[in-house]
Amino acid sequence: MKREAAKAESVDGRIVRRHNNRRRIVAAMLGLVRAGSISPGAEEVAERAGVGLRTVFRHFDDMDSLYREMAEAMRIELQPIVAVPFASRDWKGKIVEMIERRARLFERAMPFKNAADVHRHRSEFLRKDYESMRAAERTALEMALPASLRNDKRIFEALDHALSFSTWQHLRRDQKLSQAEAAQTVQYNVRALIGAAGK
Repeated sequence: MKREAAKAESVDGRIVRRHNNRRRIVAAMLGLVRAGSISPGAEEVAERAGVGLRTVFRHFDDMDSLYREMAEAMRIELQPIVAVPFASRDWKGKIVEMIERRARLFERAMPFKNAADVHRHRSEFLRKDYESMRAAERTALEMALPASLRNDKRIFEALDHALSFSTWQHLRRDQKLSQAEAAQTVQYNVRALIGAAGK
């Protein structure tokens, strides 16, 4: 009886250690990505996580589940920004708030999204996560716009592009604009598009 209890306790201990190691590996990967490493190596991750190289390789065998856990950690971090309801009652005010909110969200998520871009072609989870993010962006825009703009395909698609993460990424990473400059550029583009629609 004691032997069985000791064996069960040993198994439970291994499960807890495995879970803790995995959590440390995910935290280490996120930390390295935030620091600018697009594709952290196993040795870097092991050193930062404080675990052995073999432990990292065991978990790296299932990269999609690691990406899933990283994405979930990012979602938890960003949820307080996403969850705040719009203060504005009119649609133009909501769009202004959306620009400001997305600037904060995209800026926080950009290191992870930059890294995800590199691996998306090899990861079913990252492809689906990207599609899910795009669908959420479009749905939020649809809900904020009046029907006249929502149903105008050309205007809606142009606004969706202007307010997308890919546009923010291009402005910040490729055009090397500051966060404030990128936000001003998005605001200018959105105002121009709304003006072109006669609204």
